[in-house]
Amino acid sequence: MGAGALKRRSVLAAGALLTGCHRFAPHFEGGWLGASVARGHRLRAPLPKAGDGPLRRADVLIVGGGVAGLACARELARRGIDFALLDLEDEAGGNARGALVAGRPCPLGAHYLPLPGRDSGEVYRLLEELGLARRELGRVIWDERQLCHSPQERLFYRGQWLEGLLPPAEDKATRIQYRQFALLVETAQRTLGFAIPTRRAKWTPSHAVLDAQTFASWLDHQGLTAPALRWYLDYCCRDDYGAPAAEVSAWAGLHYFASRHGFHPPGMETAEREAVLTWPEGNAWLTRRMAEPLRERLHLGRTVLQVNPGRQSVEVLAWNEGADTPERWSARQAVLATPLFIARKLITEKMAALEAAAQARHAPWLVANVLLHEPPLERPGLSMAWDNVRYGAESLGYVDAGHQALRPDRPPVLLTYYEALATSRRPELLGGDWRSWSLHVLAELGELHPDAPHKVSRVELMRWGHGMSIPTPGLRSSAALASLNEPQGRLMFAHSDLAGYSVFEEAYTAGINAARSIKFV
Repeated sequence: MGAGALKRRSVLAAGALLTGCHRFAPHFEGGWLGASVARGHRLRAPLPKAGDGPLRRADVLIVGGGVAGLACARELARRGIDFALLDLEDEAGGNARGALVAGRPCPLGAHYLPLPGRDSGEVYRLLEELGLARRELGRVIWDERQLCHSPQERLFYRGQWLEGLLPPAEDKATRIQYRQFALLVETAQRTLGFAIPTRRAKWTPSHAVLDAQTFASWLDHQGLTAPALRWYLDYCCRDDYGAPAAEVSAWAGLHYFASRHGFHPPGMETAEREAVLTWPEGNAWLTRRMAEPLRERLHLGRTVLQVNPGRQSVEVLAWNEGADTPERWSARQAVLATPLFIARKLITEKMAALEAAAQARHAPWLVANVLLHEPPLERPGLSMAWDNVRYGAESLGYVDAGHQALRPDRPPVLLTYYEALATSRRPELLGGDWRSWSLHVLAELGELHPDAPHKVSRVELMRWGHGMSIPTPGLRSSAALASLNEPQGRLMFAHSDLAGYSVFEEAYTAGINAARSIKFV
């Protein structure tokens, strides 16, 4: 279904809520969370005079306080290198931040982390340092309090809740295609090689062939057309990449499975479901602990306006949002831990590689935390799980933000709703009224729990105008993108954009690599 059809459906559903359930509509409270969109758009305003503002110095200046920026800062601190980090938000963490709704913790973006594989050693060491993992007799023991509790996932399919997110194969043709896709993923793992972070996988001409075509066209060529399989693969792409299989590359579609857990339909299951770490506040649990030891060097509420690399230093102009005044910074080197399209706008010096790589598309996301004064009525099947998805839906479903709490009482229910939007809807998201978007969310939740809109007391929304890089065909193969993984004079880049898609492991490793590239001469 196209964006226009989705928009019309949302408006009609919201209208039905207003007319049929008008009793609740005027009473729920809420609004937009996060920094004002105006901060991010300050780049469009005239720059303050170059001589304005106090001059501050650091050996290394990090621009951006998301996962990559914090990882870079942690590594520089470990090496004893002087640095300062600037971020426009009032809390570090990027799209892994969290919030409180009615005193309850909830995520504003990323909400889980799969257990790191053998190629993600840096992430494993972080988790070990944070007390989430330890080694005993050669085995890794995870803190079970932080592992996702059961039930983990459920799918609303044909009027009932089923365990897991893969739709049942209701006919022989679908069962055959499930098995065929599983074998293709297994073959790709064995013969091509995939890894997270992706730069640790060997890149071959066969990878490039996959990267040159869409995942949907590759699936068509393989004869994989079963509706249940195609919906599931589309869901996976939208969940990890913010775009459907028709927009992401075949490399990305296979990477989703081959870099981690494979694809295991009924009859080919592994012994255990892939374990993930999760918390009521999502990955903010991680970023807050990463930021805490660094807080004296984190300068938050600073919107960077310009980065000017020179022969002897890098000069940075920023706006102190709290004081409403300009600031000037000078550093021996700078790390741009921002999305590449932002870095392109900040740097005064034209860089061909950055100009090319910054053309990548980014998916807008809507995240809504919905507070219900009592639990919604359940449909037949599996009881409330951590991740709850409706088959055939355009949205990505909702997460039970209180799933990990295991409280003996039953407090008000807090659900975190996720939706990756078409890029054409970015202006609508950024300029839209919070109540209209809330009604859209409630209409979607009403498909799963018809009584939920009547029980809502608060809806807090987070809009991500450029939530994640979409791995479109050709992006992973881009020589320009690859070159930005290396130092560019006094500038370095550290962001998940360098991998062409957005996950914690890619961002964290990019930050560590940038810090390790710092060499003063």
